[in-house]
Amino acid sequence: MTGLLFVERAVGAVVGSAVGDALGAPFEFGPEGAFSAHFPCVGQGGEMCGGGGWEPGEATDDTQMAVLTAESLLERGAMDPADLFGRFQRWAAAEPKDIGLQTEAVLTSGDPWDAAAALHFQTSQRAAGNGALMRAAPSAVHFARHGREATMDAARRLSALTHGDRAAWEGTAVLHELVRLALAGKDPLTAVPDTLTALHPGHRDRYATVLSPDWHPDLATEFNGAVWPCLGSAVWALRTTTSYEEAVRAAVDLGGDTDTVAAVTGALAGAVYGIGGVPPRWIEAVHVPLPGFGGRVLRAGELAGLARRLAA
Repeated sequence: MTGLLFVERAVGAVVGSAVGDALGAPFEFGPEGAFSAHFPCVGQGGEMCGGGGWEPGEATDDTQMAVLTAESLLERGAMDPADLFGRFQRWAAAEPKDIGLQTEAVLTSGDPWDAAAALHFQTSQRAAGNGALMRAAPSAVHFARHGREATMDAARRLSALTHGDRAAWEGTAVLHELVRLALAGKDPLTAVPDTLTALHPGHRDRYATVLSPDWHPDLATEFNGAVWPCLGSAVWALRTTTSYEEAVRAAVDLGGDTDTVAAVTGALAGAVYGIGGVPPRWIEAVHVPLPGFGGRVLRAGELAGLARRLAA
């Protein structure tokens, strides 16, 4: 896993996830097909339209938490869960425009970093949201060089900071592994069956269902804010299209939790097609505010810089 192609794909994964997030944000909780109704022609321009409280190209909590993950990994030189949880807490306390209810409950509970998510799950029994998937692109890039076991283990540990349900850990582990394979120039879709064998047995069948080639998002039994249909929808979008742009358009057109489904799709498609496959007109508009961190706003070039350092 060396060379320019690896780095190009790593930048594609990180920037591609942010682009998908910003593209999908104005359509969140909207109906199926809303994106194509507004922008029927591929490549027509103007798709970073803003709306729903979001500026054109503005990234949501998905990318904001991804940036915090990237910066913790780089500044600490390794995974430091306590440091990362502290950054998340600082961000949540600054009242970002959007934050998942379950993630907010964990981060504002006052419980210690190594117990907060588990304690929340004990009482709520609801922690299988897609909030760990949405921020996974930087960590998937960072751990890719360490092989499957280390990559998937890191995904589980990072997910467990905010999600006490193992279903969220396993879904994030799958995403990490598929990105790792794509960064190495392999086909992540043909690797799905083998990846499923590395999952916890209690969660394997449910992921096998949503990652099957014959599964369609219309078959989902939960809203796509849940981890299973979110990941399944991203893999479906990649499988049924032939470019980054087509994949992300398909993801947003599913409706529902459009920013996160498109962010996860963008990470996968970005890793497959590389940064060269992400439309420049979308990249140019992306910006990522970081509430709680001195008014910082990152642009695509800074995201690309983070990705290069993570890949190194």
